[in-house]
Amino acid sequence: MIPDDIVEQVRTQADIVAIVGEVVKLKRVGNSYRGPCPFHQGKNPNFAVTPGGGFVCFVCGEKGDVFTFVQKRMGLDFVDAVKYVGAKSGVDVKEVARDAVAADDPRTRFWEINAAAAEFFREQLWGAAGTEAREYLGSRALSREEADRFGIGFAPRDAAALRSHLNTLGFDDAVLVQSGLLVEKEEGAIRTRFRNRLMFPIYDVQGRVIAFGGRILGPGEPKYLNSAESPTFQKGSTLYGLNWARHAIRRDGRVLLVEGYFDCVRLLAAGIESAVAPLGTALTDGQAALIAKYTSTAFLLYDSDQAGLKATFRNGDVLLKHGVKVLVATLPEGEDPDTFVRGKGARALEAQLGAAIDVFERKLQILQRGGWLSDLRRKRIALDRLLPTIRAATDSITRGLYLSQAAEAVGVGQDVLERELRQGARGVRPPAAHPEPAAPQGVPVRNADRRKSFVAAGVSAERELVRLLLHRRQDIEGVAERVGSDSFRDQGLASIFEQLLQGPEQSVQELEQAVGDEAAQLLAELAADRGGLELPARVVDDCLSRLRQRDIGERLELLDREIPLAPDAAKDALIQEKDHLQKEMRVLKGGRYKAFSRSRE
Repeated sequence: MIPDDIVEQVRTQADIVAIVGEVVKLKRVGNSYRGPCPFHQGKNPNFAVTPGGGFVCFVCGEKGDVFTFVQKRMGLDFVDAVKYVGAKSGVDVKEVARDAVAADDPRTRFWEINAAAAEFFREQLWGAAGTEAREYLGSRALSREEADRFGIGFAPRDAAALRSHLNTLGFDDAVLVQSGLLVEKEEGAIRTRFRNRLMFPIYDVQGRVIAFGGRILGPGEPKYLNSAESPTFQKGSTLYGLNWARHAIRRDGRVLLVEGYFDCVRLLAAGIESAVAPLGTALTDGQAALIAKYTSTAFLLYDSDQAGLKATFRNGDVLLKHGVKVLVATLPEGEDPDTFVRGKGARALEAQLGAAIDVFERKLQILQRGGWLSDLRRKRIALDRLLPTIRAATDSITRGLYLSQAAEAVGVGQDVLERELRQGARGVRPPAAHPEPAAPQGVPVRNADRRKSFVAAGVSAERELVRLLLHRRQDIEGVAERVGSDSFRDQGLASIFEQLLQGPEQSVQELEQAVGDEAAQLLAELAADRGGLELPARVVDDCLSRLRQRDIGERLELLDREIPLAPDAAKDALIQEKDHLQKEMRVLKGGRYKAFSRSRE
């Protein structure tokens, strides 16, 4: 905190005309100075500044004192605004009591450990051990000055180096395990978490190192590994780069959300200062809530490949739930923010941002270009893909616009879509949470029993697949190439699977800390069950087969509803699709090995 007498001293000594005049062209008019308003981008001299007083715009109504101007214009909080004005006015501004409070904070020890580790990693990068890492930085066109600015370092291959260094500084193994820099294996052995990785310190908004992200050099998985959760680090409520970007986000009224560390570093280094990155592909509710505290507008700047589009729409829905306006900027094929800015510069990226479109429009655009609005069958599927984004929009006007666009694109009444929204998501619902709906007229009642059967098989398959991966981490990469976390209906299993992708070498205890209480209990159950994994390849094949059967079963159910209502021109195609899916289902059911029909003691 800053004492009131210091704040008043800064206010008294500040030359508000000089400070405002750095960003607004002012001209003296009588006892005040006039110029165009910087807040509504006015062109006429409707913005007045009074020496020794404050400012006011007679058009948009913005007004306040020198601190208010600096806060609004530069995106600073009050404390930083006082410091900024104090520096301009020759007043030494110091906060009091913060150090005393920090000394009593139990996290202080961990901030010290992480700071010491960050310094160690930086020294390793520029020492004899860091040759390969420096070459890699060179291949990414990142200079030493830029690397130092963001604290980038290197974790050496020598597994004992960091541990020995921190022990020498007085940090014992127990507290290093708590910090996440060391990992205690189930058999009691202790090892270093990061080895042969380019290290990115992760900072909190106060600029303290709270964790690390490591990019492996050479072959190996995972490519990126984050610190385990600790007293200073909760992954789901942390954004990489926010410590550098927070003032710019408030100042610019926007945040640029990119996928990875290099994307974020490249944009910040190029002067695009409002960029941040989630720690993984999936944006959490906690991260979205954090973004909403700083701005109401987010630009999603992800890769244009299939994985990037999935992340775009998934994260867009999360942001919409928190009232954030979501725009999507599309880069040329094969480009990501890092390569694009490196090759074409910041101005070219700003042009791409200027052409960004609303996330719902982008989704509709992709469906249109893919031919999903060309016939009845495809329109139904397209609508199922649009509805989650409409539901996610908490702003009533935005939701109304989405409904109007969807109704026009699909060719149904807006009132029909509103009823669909009220009824909830289409498709299979968890049987425990929702009663079975009555079979529609013309659809055999036995379809409900069929649906129960493939839903139950799908749930079992999800569980068995995650259980196998917990005990056979070497299979994670192969499974990840065939299925993603969005294929899991059980959210607990989905979160465990997602966390396994983040770091296959994590211990069960680390996984439990990362996935939350409910999923942690499920994870413990699966970890304790080691039976029936003698034929892992067949277990994987059977699990994926069951998941595909579930998808086919759901589609067949939908076809049974669509065919009686379809016009003659579309009915033949729907019947042909149904026949094809039924044949595929028969082939899948012919598999010999049934992973979950086995008996376990």
